[in-house]
Amino acid sequence: MNIVERAKAPTPKFFKVLRSIGMALLAISGSIIAAPVVLPVAVVSIAGYAALAGGVISVISQITVDDEANRERSIANQLKKDNQNLPRDGIK
Repeated sequence: MNIVERAKAPTPKFFKVLRSIGMALLAISGSIIAAPVVLPVAVVSIAGYAALAGGVISVISQITVDDEANRERSIANQLKKDNQNLPRDGIK
């Protein structure tokens, strides 16, 4: 499974929540870094590390795959593909 397939695959609920937390952390720290007022160096430095942590949390959470849902989706796709050429009137 490559990265694109992993990103498109279903994500477990816990990691969806974790991804949202990471994105919020990234947004807050980005707004602190881009603030038009002069902030102490320590605050900007911590915001930079928080942005990095938020980005890493979000990316790792996005590529985590729910195997059960992925299996169900692949079975449904296979059934759809198998039934594609069957007659629609119920006669075999």
